[in-house]
Amino acid sequence: MSRLSVIEVKPNESYKILAWLIFALGALFYCYEYILRVSTSVTANGVMQAFHLNASQYGGLSAYYYYAYFPLQLFVGLLMDRYGPRKLLVLCCLICAFGSFIFAHSHSLFFMKLSRFLIGFGSAFAFVGALKLASIWLPPEKFAPVAGIVTMLGMLGAIFAQTILSHIVAHYGWRTTVAATAWGGIGLTILMLLIIRDKIKTMHTSYIPQLDFSDLMRGLLISLRNYKIWLTGIIGLILFLPVTSFADLWCRKYLMTYGLNLIQVNIGTSMIYIGWVIGAPLSGWFSDFIKKRCLPLRVGTLIAFILICAILYMPHLPPVLLYFLLFLFGVATSVEVLVFVIGKELSSRYIAATAVALMNMFIMFSGIFQKIIGWLLVLNWNGTIVNHVPVYNLHDYKFALSIMPISLFICLILTLLLKESRTK
Repeated sequence: MSRLSVIEVKPNESYKILAWLIFALGALFYCYEYILRVSTSVTANGVMQAFHLNASQYGGLSAYYYYAYFPLQLFVGLLMDRYGPRKLLVLCCLICAFGSFIFAHSHSLFFMKLSRFLIGFGSAFAFVGALKLASIWLPPEKFAPVAGIVTMLGMLGAIFAQTILSHIVAHYGWRTTVAATAWGGIGLTILMLLIIRDKIKTMHTSYIPQLDFSDLMRGLLISLRNYKIWLTGIIGLILFLPVTSFADLWCRKYLMTYGLNLIQVNIGTSMIYIGWVIGAPLSGWFSDFIKKRCLPLRVGTLIAFILICAILYMPHLPPVLLYFLLFLFGVATSVEVLVFVIGKELSSRYIAATAVALMNMFIMFSGIFQKIIGWLLVLNWNGTIVNHVPVYNLHDYKFALSIMPISLFICLILTLLLKESRTK
């Protein structure tokens, strides 16, 4: 049974500072796990050479992250809502760091896969944990902008991985670089242990329900029976596919087929994430401003479909134009952040983490397309190998990446079936 407890309300300045600091640390963990997620993009050549892997095999190795991340979303929200975020976030950050240590020192493909699985396991709690902290410590009207801020920090982590981390890999090697990220995770774990609190006391409400596990399971089952949840989740999956399966892994190698150097490739790949940095919080703000969720989703999906067709099929794109199109593509697909807001609005406010995790489960399923794109690359490959690393040409990538415009066209149709969820 649920029980209600009366909480003392203290809406003072010190409380507000503490609340934002706690939320910021949760969001920083999401930024850190995103660096680990994207790190396989910048370590690709070194790992493929060391273990003699082709695109399909390397895509499969990277996807082990999602094999842990995806199914855990069924339970992450329940655990967050039942036990609170502090202990879970501290433990999971430590698991991410441990997985990075294994990745850095492995000489067996089995342990490489295990390390990616552990990183995915720990990372599964980051996004939901950050938004759970926001739902505890921040006013409800801040949730849509905060969802954009968390996503923005994740993209900043990706930009760091694609630029700074790639240069560190070039100078010190992939093993040393990944080991350094592990030590960074240890430091973040200590900070979260010292500062984060999940004692429920908020300045915007006096009554907070302490839910039993049976209550949470009931809420999850109710959500799973709601077709709107499934429809929203599939839309989020497709809109996030260009990030998980293109920007996070294959974009760098795709841009190399244009004959770009390392700096140009880093700039091009980062353009997608920079688009998300700007677009994600803007989407949350704009959606609140016009008091609509579906309209921004539809417009963003349509623009994203047009842009990816231009990026893949327009011939002889100069680098500057390519950068600009990739940036706009990032802005357009960043409307994906609104599916978390819709998921929360379709569910009870007392199972906020469960609702967010359910959306995240759908969205992170897009990670399996890393392996599918790798398989399509091998399917169309002419067999060229340089320094024990398979080389794929521009035509190979255009064929494999055609999965994105096809998916976005389907997504556009699905957004037309979605109804507004925002409370007037």
